[in-house]
Amino acid sequence: MFDQLWILITTIIATSLLMCTSFPEADKVRSLPGQSHVSFQQFAGYVPVDDNNQRALFYYFVEAETNPSSKPLVLWLNGGLGCSSVGVGAFTEHGPFVTNQGEAIVRNQYSWNKAANILYLESPAGTGFSYSLNLSFYKTVNDKVTARDSLVFLHRWFAKFPEYTNRDFYITGESYAGHYVPQLAELIVKSKVNFNLKGIALGNPLLDLDTDVNAVDEYYWSHGIISDYAYKLTTSLCNSSRRYRESFSGHHSTDCLVAAQKVSEEYSSTLSIDKYYVIGDKCLSYNLSQASFLSEMLNLGTFRLSKSHNVRQIEDPTDQMMQQIDECSMKYSEMYLNRKDVQKALNARLVGTTNYRLCNKILQTNYDRLDIEMPTINVVGFLVESGLKVIVYSGDQDSVVPFMGTRRLVDRLAKKLGLKTTRPYSAWFVDNQVGGWTQVYGNHLTYATVRGASHEAPATQPKRSFQLFNAFLKGKPLPKP
Repeated sequence: MFDQLWILITTIIATSLLMCTSFPEADKVRSLPGQSHVSFQQFAGYVPVDDNNQRALFYYFVEAETNPSSKPLVLWLNGGLGCSSVGVGAFTEHGPFVTNQGEAIVRNQYSWNKAANILYLESPAGTGFSYSLNLSFYKTVNDKVTARDSLVFLHRWFAKFPEYTNRDFYITGESYAGHYVPQLAELIVKSKVNFNLKGIALGNPLLDLDTDVNAVDEYYWSHGIISDYAYKLTTSLCNSSRRYRESFSGHHSTDCLVAAQKVSEEYSSTLSIDKYYVIGDKCLSYNLSQASFLSEMLNLGTFRLSKSHNVRQIEDPTDQMMQQIDECSMKYSEMYLNRKDVQKALNARLVGTTNYRLCNKILQTNYDRLDIEMPTINVVGFLVESGLKVIVYSGDQDSVVPFMGTRRLVDRLAKKLGLKTTRPYSAWFVDNQVGGWTQVYGNHLTYATVRGASHEAPATQPKRSFQLFNAFLKGKPLPKP
C-alpha cells in the first residue's frame, strides 16, 4: 500500500516540478462584481487532479489583508457532503465578502483573511465549480479518493504559488469535513510530504456517526423541542443510530415502529425549525434546491405516516433528501455565484450542469455510505500524537451535529491518549461577554463551544468565531475575563 502511495507522491512531485513555470497571474481575480476596493490579492481557478479522467478542483484564494508574507496559509473545506467551500465558506461565513440581500456583496468585518491567507477548496469533484468529465467518478467517490485528490491539488497548487510552500499550514473545515480534514492531514503526515502542516480546526464535525446521531434526540429534549416522554421512549426503544441503520436496511423493527407511532407528532415539529440554528427563524421566502445530506443523515429520527405499515415510521432517507433547507443567507450566495459576470471574474465555468448549486445531490446520493459510518475521531487522535495542534469547536445552537456528542468524543479521546486537563471546562470571553466554553487537554487538543452560534458558526457569531480562529493560529488560549 505504501509502495503505491510513494509512487503516487513521486509522480505528483515530478508533475509539480514541470508546472513550476506556470504563473498565478492567469488565475488572478481583478475585481468581483459589486466589491469595494481592497488592497489584498485574490486568485481563483482550476487545478487538475486526474489528467486521464479530466477531473479538476476549483479554488478561491484570498491573501491576508495585511502582511500576507508573514501570515500562515489556511485551507478551508466545507462538508455537506458535496457543499461548496466558496458559496458557503467564503461568501456566507468568513470570506472577505459576504452576500447581502439581492445579489450584492459587502465587506465582512470579521473575515478570516485578517489573520491568515485563506484557500477555499471545492472538494470532492462535483462540488461547486469543481468537475469530473468522467461521470463514472461519481459512482465510486469516497473518503479515500477525496483525500487523495486534495493532496494532488495541494502539490500542484503549491507549484503555482511556491512562495507558500514553507509557510505554516493549517487545514480547517466543518460538518462532513470532520472526515475530509483529518484524513487529508493523516495522508500528509504519513506520506511525509514537504508541507509545513501545523494543525487542524474542526467546526461542528461529524466524527463518529453513532455518538453524533444519538446526541440529536438529547439536544431536542434539552432544548424543549420534544417532551420527556418522547425522549425516554425513543432512547429506550429506538435511538437515533438504530433508526438510521434501519432506514437504510429497509427493515423496521417492532420497537422502532411502536416508538414512531407514539411520538411522530412531536418529531414532526422539528421540520418547522431551522435545525442548523434552532434559535433562529426559518427563511420562508426561499428553499435551497439541494438539501444538506448531513442534516438528513443525522435527523433520520423524524417520523412520518407510512401507508405500507399504516403507522408512523422512520423517515426514509430518499424522502428526506427532498426536504428543503431554509437559510436566506445561502439564497443570496447561490444567486450571486449563478451570475455569469461573477463566474467570469472568478475564472469559473459550469461543467455538466446549467446552474451553480451550493450542494451536489449526486455526490450526496452516491457517496460511499460505509465511509460515512466510519469514525474519524481516532484519526484525530493520531494527529494529536503526531504533534499537530487540534481544536474542535461547536456552535451550540446546532441540532445537526450537537455539541453534546462532540464534547463527549473529544473527552473520550483525551482519556484514551492519556492527556491531562490543562484548562478545566470554563467560559471564554469576547468584549466582556461569554463567547463560549472551552477545555484544553495536554498541549495540543482543545474543545470549545461558540455561544449562540449555528452549524456554520462564523455565519451567526462572526466576532466570536474569529476570536477563536485567531487564538488558535497564534497558539494562545481563548481569553478569560
